[in-house]
Amino acid sequence: MKETKSKQPTSYKKYVLLFWSIFILGIAAVITLFWAISKGYLGYIPPIQEIESPKNKYETQLISSDNVVLGSIYFQGENRTKINYNDLSPYLVNALISTEDIRFAKHSGIDAKGILRAVTGVVTGRNSGGGSTITQQLAKQLYTENAYNVSFIKRIFQKLNEYVIAVQLERFYTKEEILTMYLNKFDFNNNATGIQTAARVYFNTTPKDLKIEEAAMLVGMLQNPTLYNPKRFPEKTQKRRNIVLGQLKNADYISTEEFDSLKTLPIVLDYHKVDHKVGPIPYFREFIRQFMTAEKPLKKNYRGWDIRSGKYLADSISWATNPLYGWCNKNFKPDGSNYSLYTDGLKIFTTIDSRMQKYAQQAMYKHLSEDVQPKFFKQEANSPYAPYSGKIGSSDKERIERMHEFLERAMQNTDRYRRLTAAGVKRDSILKIFNTPVSTTVFSWNGDIDTVMSPMDSIRYMKYYLRSGMMSMNPLNGHVKVYVGGIDYSYFQYDMVSLGHRQVGSTIKPFLYTLAMQEGYTPCSRFLNAPITIYDDLGRPWTPDNSDDDRLNEMVTLKWGLAKSNNFISARLMNEFKPKTLADLIHSMGITSSIDAVPSMCLGTPDFSVKEMVKAYGVFANHGVMTDPVFVTRIEDKDGNIIATFSPYKKEVIHENTAYLMLNLLQGVVDTPGGTGGRLRFKYHFRGPIGGKTGTTQDQSDGWFMGVLPNLVTGVWVGGEERSIRFNNITNGQGAEMALPIFALYLKSVYADSTLGYDPMEDFEKPAGFNTELDCDKFTVPAQDETGTKSESPDNFW
Repeated sequence: MKETKSKQPTSYKKYVLLFWSIFILGIAAVITLFWAISKGYLGYIPPIQEIESPKNKYETQLISSDNVVLGSIYFQGENRTKINYNDLSPYLVNALISTEDIRFAKHSGIDAKGILRAVTGVVTGRNSGGGSTITQQLAKQLYTENAYNVSFIKRIFQKLNEYVIAVQLERFYTKEEILTMYLNKFDFNNNATGIQTAARVYFNTTPKDLKIEEAAMLVGMLQNPTLYNPKRFPEKTQKRRNIVLGQLKNADYISTEEFDSLKTLPIVLDYHKVDHKVGPIPYFREFIRQFMTAEKPLKKNYRGWDIRSGKYLADSISWATNPLYGWCNKNFKPDGSNYSLYTDGLKIFTTIDSRMQKYAQQAMYKHLSEDVQPKFFKQEANSPYAPYSGKIGSSDKERIERMHEFLERAMQNTDRYRRLTAAGVKRDSILKIFNTPVSTTVFSWNGDIDTVMSPMDSIRYMKYYLRSGMMSMNPLNGHVKVYVGGIDYSYFQYDMVSLGHRQVGSTIKPFLYTLAMQEGYTPCSRFLNAPITIYDDLGRPWTPDNSDDDRLNEMVTLKWGLAKSNNFISARLMNEFKPKTLADLIHSMGITSSIDAVPSMCLGTPDFSVKEMVKAYGVFANHGVMTDPVFVTRIEDKDGNIIATFSPYKKEVIHENTAYLMLNLLQGVVDTPGGTGGRLRFKYHFRGPIGGKTGTTQDQSDGWFMGVLPNLVTGVWVGGEERSIRFNNITNGQGAEMALPIFALYLKSVYADSTLGYDPMEDFEKPAGFNTELDCDKFTVPAQDETGTKSESPDNFW
């Protein structure tokens, strides 16, 4: 008996010792485990510095001069905008806490009750909710790259890592900051990354202005944004939203009556797709992206054509003189790295006015869709080689062959063709692919058309649509107010404001007349309106034609000559001032494109961009001062600090008196009876001062109009993708018919909007001391001399 009693305490001590040994070893193992995790031995743990400042990727926003967000630049899936806690609706905060983490305010990153509940659910097989806190979910978003397609064991270690990171996040951030970071980071699908973008995409509002049912829907998406996508699964999304509303009721944020009322509401979206191809400024957005990320021009990186056309020269000048050009590669963040438009959350404050941009796009849409395009469709309706002109060949057979050559060339420029070629697909197979009908979507002015056609047929179909480009600038400070690079960026991505260079036709003539004004002529100086032959430097003759015989062999004023866009008068001026002199003047006025200095250039054979033309015409309205276009006024970082400001480069290139004389000549284009810009008066009924110049190139390939106001210069171009896609007659194909109406419709809207501050009666400012008589009716027309070449003008100038 004594032996038995002595053994019992010994046995008991062994069990106690074993228990404490296991307990201590367990504690030690847990401590060792979390120590190993904290050191990164069992998975990635970010350094303290990174946890203190997580590397979120924020989109760059483009903001208009009237403070409207025009668009953004971002990596796919990273188009988030940084916001602060004060920018969140209380509905949003309450819905998030009551649904995802009701004890959020009480724990320090890990919720023991929540973990116990989740474990119990796993053991019993009953779904009793997850155990992750909002802080843990944030840790997963920030530092767990793949939490779904991994093994169970690896996910356990990921969870443990997230526990450690969550605790560290709680050390460095307030609860409000953690909530905000979580909502900023979450991807709500449909290119809606972060709560700011999600509110804009799904409800066209801000997080602060979300209604309670809207906030509940977005919080409901946090569980599974694909399953509860309101665009694809509205019924499931509504049920999930109502669960969130129920959680709000359970947490006493709303009453039972409010819940009963809210749960019956349908999901009502105000959906705005986020895509760099859509929005109010897709062409401008892409222009800014390329302009700001440009690298230093190196001649070896440019093709021969780019050098001959002047692109290399233009880029080199921009790099040296324009701070915005290549800004991302010229400027550095405090850590020494370059700024990124895709990740740094910059705010770019542009000069674009959202209202004027809308009016310009509406004007282009209305005129092209209701007038120009229907006429072109009608012209090409029965043509076997449409949309190409009959001048591409001498017979229908030759024209059709040429059409197929053009289309095959276009095919070779497509991404699909390049991919197939790179993959080693043989030419016959490629042609078969391109000629096999498939389901596709094509452009129309009445909306996208879902149809079935071969890729080759779709190429031909899209070439039927005439293109356009338009830019409007304040000539006094260079601020670009409107930038419309084309008719629809989703289908036609080539920018016809900056990238497209087309023959300018008679819009070049004011530069020639500028030489005459500089040399002492006035708008009332007279020349003989008769054919003339002039010779180039190699002695080759050139005799231009004219579009009509109006006042043929009469003495006419220069004002009349420009108003009628008379080629004989231009040729006489060209004979007097020579091509090289004209080319030098044009370049001094801001045009950097290459110019072939030959006599015919006076009729507009050079290729310039709309942007260049607007810049050059701005010299006339800005008292002879050339002003570089300004697209951006300032840039702020994601915290609102101003990191860059921009002002225009200016240079006086002609005397202010010369500029004022040119303004008088340009007004004559609009005011002179029979002037090519006269429809601004008799059709569109503008009464105030307006200068302008139409332009039509050979065979109506291009139609231009340049409009000049005291504080606004606008350029409009209309034409086919290729020069051989054009109207067959001057009636429909002239600049006054294709381009001028777009300017007129735009200007009507601008004047009608009193908030813009444009006065339709504002006049051009006359230089101090200017006393040249501009009323040509006050002079007696002198007799024509016997040579029939030129006669003394009434003010003694030749």
